[in-house]
Amino acid sequence: MLPKLCSTSQIINRLETSLFNKDLGIKFLSTKEIIDREKKYAAHNYHPLPVALSRGEGVFVWDVKGKRYFDYLSGYSANNFGHCHPKIVQTIQKQAQILHHTSRAFYSDVFGEYAQFVTKLFGYDKVMPMNTGVEADDTACKISRKWGYKVKKIPKNEAKMIFAVDNFWGRSLAAVSASTDPSSFEGYGPFMPGFSCVPYNDLIALEKALQDPLVCGFMVEPIQGEAGVVVPSEGYLKGVRNLCTKYNVLWTADEIQTGLGRTGKRLAVDYEDVKPDILVLGKALGGGVYPVSACLANDPIMLVIEPGTHGSTFGGNPLGSKVAIAALEVLEEENLAQNAFELGEIFRVQLRKRLSKDVVIEVRGRGLLNAIVINKNYIEAWDVCLKMKENGLIAKHTHDNIIRFAPPLIMTKDQLQESIEIIVKTINSIETK
Repeated sequence: MLPKLCSTSQIINRLETSLFNKDLGIKFLSTKEIIDREKKYAAHNYHPLPVALSRGEGVFVWDVKGKRYFDYLSGYSANNFGHCHPKIVQTIQKQAQILHHTSRAFYSDVFGEYAQFVTKLFGYDKVMPMNTGVEADDTACKISRKWGYKVKKIPKNEAKMIFAVDNFWGRSLAAVSASTDPSSFEGYGPFMPGFSCVPYNDLIALEKALQDPLVCGFMVEPIQGEAGVVVPSEGYLKGVRNLCTKYNVLWTADEIQTGLGRTGKRLAVDYEDVKPDILVLGKALGGGVYPVSACLANDPIMLVIEPGTHGSTFGGNPLGSKVAIAALEVLEEENLAQNAFELGEIFRVQLRKRLSKDVVIEVRGRGLLNAIVINKNYIEAWDVCLKMKENGLIAKHTHDNIIRFAPPLIMTKDQLQESIEIIVKTINSIETK
């Protein structure tokens, strides 16, 4: 039986007592020892910032030495609602003591509740529950292909999927087959047939590709995250919607990183008031505590998937379902999309005004999904991240010269201002002569 639920402050007090009370006589590993152990026993598929974190609360994390940092990565936007959000933590603790997993071989009293909640919130008939973002995107591709054969009547095994150049939706073989980044696909061929890319933010190129009657779907991020927070021109998403309708192609909006308030709207597609045929959600849908992802679509699309033709052992389990409901409730109850919008406006205005124009070429983004482009003549983005870490803020670069800034959406104006001061101090201290 799990212990009685504790408040966040009680949990933190206990952690502080156990972590920092030297009288206990417990030896804790140093940062170097933690890094060395991970390098020895874990695959080298990441290049982490050299900081060893031990706890988090709200917009902050602490390392093993007790130093506090602003978290400006938010677990790649999985932690939209911050670390250890009381409602989400209490939800997972409570449900874990009742029923945590059944698989969808049986009905549960929780999954249907979640399915109703998420479909009503986003305005779709059905949800397909999965776990990770890459699974949900892969599901969208499968649905598109199946729809292409059953509804559009594309000849067997000839369906084509279109993606955007510089897309990123994970590391599976299907995902890297769609990638144009050699670091993602090199060494993993042969690749998925029927996958091709058109330039992002280019409606002329898209229309040319969609004229092929074998195309069943087009999947695109409303704002490209891993590419460096690339925001398309106004009207692009509306154009995508119109072209996909015109050529009878399913449009999938990959909102795994941009959705759930991150860009200042519930969804990034809301900026142009358009609705994709398939909506893909993930990351923050699990509240940062449990992997939950989803594909949403209406019946004429979703019902091409029949029993036994697609599934997931953990997708839609009671624990994940309850966590997802709690995460969505937090998003709505705390008005976090609006908070992200307002803070994002302040953030970009201040950075554009105050950052060294020699070091920072561009500031871009929407809501609390932002990026700065670093002038590599003076410094590498990785080295800027190291300097910010020393000043109390952790963020991560993407590509060689871009730093993404994505703090939790629960951030206050005072916290935003304090973190802006760290960024400005760090950037403006870089020597340019």
